[in-house]
Amino acid sequence: MEFGFNIPNGGPLANNDDIVAIARKGEDCGYSLLAIPDHLVIPRHIDANYPYSADGTLTFSTLGAGECLEPFALMASVAAQTRTARLLTSVLVVPYREPLLTAKLLATIDHLSGGRTILGCGTGWMPEEFVAVGAPPYAERGKVTDEYIDIYRELWTKESPSFKGCYRSFDDIWFEPKPNRKPHPPIWIGGESKAAMKRAVARGDAWFPIGCNPKMPLDSLKRYSAAIDRLGEMAEEAGRDPATIDHAYWSVWTHGTGKPATAGDGERMLLTGSADDIVGDLAAMKALGVNHVLFNFLANSREKTCDRIEAFAAEVLARV
Repeated sequence: MEFGFNIPNGGPLANNDDIVAIARKGEDCGYSLLAIPDHLVIPRHIDANYPYSADGTLTFSTLGAGECLEPFALMASVAAQTRTARLLTSVLVVPYREPLLTAKLLATIDHLSGGRTILGCGTGWMPEEFVAVGAPPYAERGKVTDEYIDIYRELWTKESPSFKGCYRSFDDIWFEPKPNRKPHPPIWIGGESKAAMKRAVARGDAWFPIGCNPKMPLDSLKRYSAAIDRLGEMAEEAGRDPATIDHAYWSVWTHGTGKPATAGDGERMLLTGSADDIVGDLAAMKALGVNHVLFNFLANSREKTCDRIEAFAAEVLARV
């Protein structure tokens, strides 16, 4: 298994010195994934659409202050100042950017970093931001995402790429250089809904849910295991071998060991509790086919964040 965490893209730690210190601390402690979220602009008025709170209320204070670094620029900067860690968009809101530009940005960073990029993909949840950035209609975001992912693969793998779609068409072009990673950077499909799972089966190299969606909670080992079984059934129905779908998981609530929390189904919340509890969870997840797990160590200072990264590596990851 490989492990990682999100790096700051807003708030007091969203500056080069703190970001690089946090990223390098992760590398030094054996983490190999650095996750970067995506927003471009933050509307001043946002309806209750946030999928990861019970009432839809936005829970990120940095977004409330309108703070966000652009993910590809941040990815390029961090890639240039680290050595081995892979950089993951977690997740890119696919409809926000013209697909040839997205494909070129990621191919360039992958080319220059020696193949260290992963494209985490999502459809987005904030209608107001869709309007602000001039994206295709929010109601069509699923169709747009599917088409744009198909375009990325076409551009990254074909010598003479061409495409004719509902939202974008092109022909008779060069698209060079290709990404360093072959056949292309891994495409991880974020989201917990049935539509997201279908997208993972149809277009993903991996399924990458967050466990805290109150509508589709995957916050206990029992719930998550059942969801992986459902995904496997969907793959078989679609004619795809479930073994070809990789599994990644983001436990946004895990920043260390301590008292176990209780999941919504009454079970112990996944990846909470003592070091023994978490080591056991990771072993069980590995048996389910999970190869990538991310945590959330961000605190209100660089020092506390780095302390969390180091302590968790020593207490838990050293035993995995």
